[in-house]
Amino acid sequence: MSEDIVVVGGGAGGLELAIKLARKFKRRTDKNVTLIDCNPTHIWKPLLHEIATGSLNSNHDETSYLMLARKYQFAFVLGRVNRIDGASACVHIEASLDENNQEIVAARTVSYTRLVLCVGSLCNDFGTPGVEEHCLLLDTRAQAERFHQQFLNQLHRIHADENEGRRLSLVIVGAGATGVELAADLHNVAKQLPEYGFKAFSSDRLRVMIVEAGPRILAQLPQRVSASVTRELQKIGVEIKIDTMVSAIESDAVKTKSGQDISADLVVWAAGIKAPGFIANSGLPTDNIGRVSVNECLQVEGSKTMYALGDCCACPMEDGSVVPPRAQSAHQMAARVYKNILADLSGKPLTAFKYKDFGSLISLSEFSTVGNLMGNLMRGTVFVEGWLARLFYLSLYRMHQSAVHGFGAMLLIMLGDSIYKATRADIKLH
Repeated sequence: MSEDIVVVGGGAGGLELAIKLARKFKRRTDKNVTLIDCNPTHIWKPLLHEIATGSLNSNHDETSYLMLARKYQFAFVLGRVNRIDGASACVHIEASLDENNQEIVAARTVSYTRLVLCVGSLCNDFGTPGVEEHCLLLDTRAQAERFHQQFLNQLHRIHADENEGRRLSLVIVGAGATGVELAADLHNVAKQLPEYGFKAFSSDRLRVMIVEAGPRILAQLPQRVSASVTRELQKIGVEIKIDTMVSAIESDAVKTKSGQDISADLVVWAAGIKAPGFIANSGLPTDNIGRVSVNECLQVEGSKTMYALGDCCACPMEDGSVVPPRAQSAHQMAARVYKNILADLSGKPLTAFKYKDFGSLISLSEFSTVGNLMGNLMRGTVFVEGWLARLFYLSLYRMHQSAVHGFGAMLLIMLGDSIYKATRADIKLH
């Protein structure tokens, strides 16, 4: 009997899992691996804020799923999953439409014997009025590029305005890693703009404010990291408003529950997460933000053939909390699901997933990098900042590239990146 393993979602964890399975079964005609994603290319999600500001050219750093499918001999299906049918063991994919809403590919289904859900998470607007109409999000490459274009449009308006006192006001709702790193990168871009013809523009004409409902930024990280990042952001001119609940978003302002109106040319919503809605709509067990419930072996509760990993799953830990939604979590989960699928195919018992927190790093663009490291080689938690922290931060992306392309190819990519940067502008302004 043929074994059809379907991986839904080509993010960091899903793509790494699909490649490992495909490499394992490369010479097996009875084992098929299929990856499904709604995008034709892969971008490492922690880079989306750099695409938004123009610090990174998405066309340079993207990777084609079809290219990887050819290289590793797995099947790739382009499409958006809208339902999982566990009873019939199939995945429903909605019809693909062009820009004129003309059908390109009809709705179809993909059957599986084992399914892995790795569809990540989306921003959670908590039902706040005006978010959908007036806010920019950074969940996908398309959203990051939409922000980039609107940011450029505002830059040109400010630059052409004869009123030199006018400022570009940008409000970021949510002080997690995405919001904090975006704020720093915006200031890094702003200080370079005069070199690219925006003579009248400077960091002084950019107002970036982070609005956070909690008592401090980066609430999920240690207090020392939060305090250090706060100081660095304030040093470069980022305004931070904590203990501030947002009640509504308007076309030109953020309204708070205390009655304050914060003027804004652009608003980015980066507060909270939720899982894609099709998970709950498929009848799968979920928590209060739509993440699928899994057992300690990362199998979906009530199923022996369905797994989930990454931000879209609620994996319990011994202290009663769930595994945090981080890239390292997805990477570790993918490794465990890979081993459990092989064990299951061989009739061996599955092994429980144990999350290991190796720390967190926050990149403040060219200004600083701050974080904490822990693990087997560390005695407790080690606070790091500056060039050493930056080195560790950059190595995370290289490790992902190595997992996807292979170590040798990763070294060639590093060489290619150096050549590319030597022949291209530091920021993308188109």
